[in-house]
Amino acid sequence: VSHVKGGTDVALIELTIPQQLAKTVGMFPDHPAAVFCEQGIRWTYTEFAFEVDRLASTLVNLGFVKGDRIGVWSPNRAEWLLAQFATARIGVILVNINPAYRPVELEYALNKVACKGLITARAFKSSNYIEMLQGLAPELATATPGALDAIRLPHLKTVICMGPDAPNGMFSFDDVMATQVDTSGLDTITATLDRNDPINIQFTSGTTGQPKGACLTHRNIVNNAHFVTAAMELTHADRLCIPVPFYHCFGMVMGTLGCVTKGAAMVVPSEGFEPAVTLRAVSDEKCTALFGVPTMFVAELALPDFGTYDLSNLRTGIMAGSPCPIQVMKDVQSKMNMAEVTIAYGMTETSPVSFQSNVDDPLDRRVSSVGRIHPHVEVKVVDEDGKTVPVGAQGELMTRGYSVMQGYWDDDALTGQAIDPEGWMHTGDLATLDDEGYCNITGRVKDMICRGGENIYPREVEEYLYTHPAVSEVQVFGIPDDRFGEISCAWVIPKAGEILAPEDIKTFCKGQIAHFKVPAHVRIKDSLPMTVTGKPQKFIMRDAMIEELGLKVLQTA
Repeated sequence: VSHVKGGTDVALIELTIPQQLAKTVGMFPDHPAAVFCEQGIRWTYTEFAFEVDRLASTLVNLGFVKGDRIGVWSPNRAEWLLAQFATARIGVILVNINPAYRPVELEYALNKVACKGLITARAFKSSNYIEMLQGLAPELATATPGALDAIRLPHLKTVICMGPDAPNGMFSFDDVMATQVDTSGLDTITATLDRNDPINIQFTSGTTGQPKGACLTHRNIVNNAHFVTAAMELTHADRLCIPVPFYHCFGMVMGTLGCVTKGAAMVVPSEGFEPAVTLRAVSDEKCTALFGVPTMFVAELALPDFGTYDLSNLRTGIMAGSPCPIQVMKDVQSKMNMAEVTIAYGMTETSPVSFQSNVDDPLDRRVSSVGRIHPHVEVKVVDEDGKTVPVGAQGELMTRGYSVMQGYWDDDALTGQAIDPEGWMHTGDLATLDDEGYCNITGRVKDMICRGGENIYPREVEEYLYTHPAVSEVQVFGIPDDRFGEISCAWVIPKAGEILAPEDIKTFCKGQIAHFKVPAHVRIKDSLPMTVTGKPQKFIMRDAMIEELGLKVLQTA
């Protein structure tokens, strides 16, 4: 039957994040730890740990204690990395805020988990974080830093703004780091931490409404970071280029924390992904490994001056986040010197990776599956009745083991729906397992859309569109796309007497919800295909759009 268990010959790591960092610093004190190309920052592991402790001590002085929540709202910057490890040093729970979030989404996230603090960038691309925050909390204008009392953000007290000269009501990150602090008490605090304590909250969602805060523990993510990088055969001699966002598990678990488990160097090309900047970093920094979602690799391969970059040091990496077109995988291996590139599959709630190919897996296996089960993880494929299906049959993928999240923050009901009494996490993904244990993801039980590594949850977008005064009914679904793998489409029925155009819907979304959630295609309809019991038939809508646009369904790994 379709039921596999990962090996247990290699023991789990029973360390907290700060204990793991301390161990690595002890082993590789002068080894390169982090390079932020755009910011001109280079740290050895000793220097990195020193900066982490400075921030951790300042947070303690500002009144943060174990169990408090601090959000980070920023693209990939050195301050993000410091916040990740400084909060873990003192047991404060890091809350990942998507840098594409707009005010409504930010307000929900901060209030859902009662964030006491927020570390924010000033701006990124079209997002002016300071203006959005000031709009949500006009009380900042007259607030004493650290003593915010905002009606719409009642839990938020402290805002730290990256850079110098903070706006009214906020601390400057540069000033915070320049403050002379006593770090001698940090080890005492760290000694009180337990590896099973929650240390990270990441927002994920589903078809049931608002985003949920998945609580991940030290043990969850330290071990997943370790096993992900072990499958790549990463060592302290490697230099990993990380252009994927830190706010995702891909960036901050598989990437930064993964490097810390091995003593490898983290190379961060820029705040956001730029294909040329990424390959320049790989070339200049002699990177041996590279992460990315398929669309990133497609963009890199398509650069007109692709042949001018020195990729000779590359050997491995990970391609994950969305289905990988087989030809892209082959091109990455042959044209980018990444003969040992691996494919990984997982979800936020499982820290994230459950399946991954190994560097020595046969080529056909690496381009036609998501690999085999990770150590200390158990997976089965079940039918609608919960019965394990035969090998090769399709069903819902379920997983359990050390990697399953602690639960959704302050939501026992939804946690109970996701994790059954036997500890099985219901992934919502459809899959098959072959007789050698290789997994193929064949679809989704839920109708989540995966746009180039960004998850779009139709119900969330639908609920926003229902606030449009002229919208009567709406359904959002995914359709194939050559660039992103999947993009979203909305079918909308106007209210009686109302006239709507597709551009009206897009304009209504622009600037109000994250750009990647805005439907790429909108169709105004008189009716929607429904079952006899009144349930929308999204597969019919999807097929109709595929035919209308002349799309083809990509064969993927």
